[in-house]
Amino acid sequence: MAEVKAGLQDVVVATSSICSIDGDRGKLTYYGYDIGDLAAHSNFEEVVYLLWHGRLPHREELDLLRKQLAENRAISPEIVDLLKRLPPPQHPMETLRTTVSALSLYDPEAEDISDEANRRKALRLTAQMGTLVAAFGRIREGKEPVQPNSELDHAANMLRRLRRGSQPQRFPTCTRLSPPPSARSKGRCTAAPTSG
Repeated sequence: MAEVKAGLQDVVVATSSICSIDGDRGKLTYYGYDIGDLAAHSNFEEVVYLLWHGRLPHREELDLLRKQLAENRAISPEIVDLLKRLPPPQHPMETLRTTVSALSLYDPEAEDISDEANRRKALRLTAQMGTLVAAFGRIREGKEPVQPNSELDHAANMLRRLRRGSQPQRFPTCTRLSPPPSARSKGRCTAAPTSG
């Protein structure tokens, strides 16, 4: 008779060049970077770049990604209106699923499935997700959404919009991680980890 195992232990669902999971050792890595190190020493834009390109960005690449995200954060008034009209109580994930689907109705490239168009759509969607979450959080509290501030990075922007528009603490703009041995190269926006 076959052995029955609980959960997903020893079940291989797919192979990935992006992440590695070692449940026995409690390790999750993305392109060789431990998830704990990424959380402690990187910012949102750096991790997005890593996931999209397989490496941490150079300073110029990070600056360009920040600029592109800032230019694409706004959501249409129709999407804000949809958020306001959803019947309570809405579960946040159901709301996010619904509004992300609705974003495609206003996407100028919705029918273009080329690689280039899909990259631009991914950029817009990544930029707008924080706007959706922040707007939903405020609407749920009976408040008006706060418009994005193009001068702030993605995380600071989301926090500012959730906190009634007050400016959050500025975070470092460059990772403090060393590239894993398989990804070492000069010029990346990286530095050795520091203590404390």
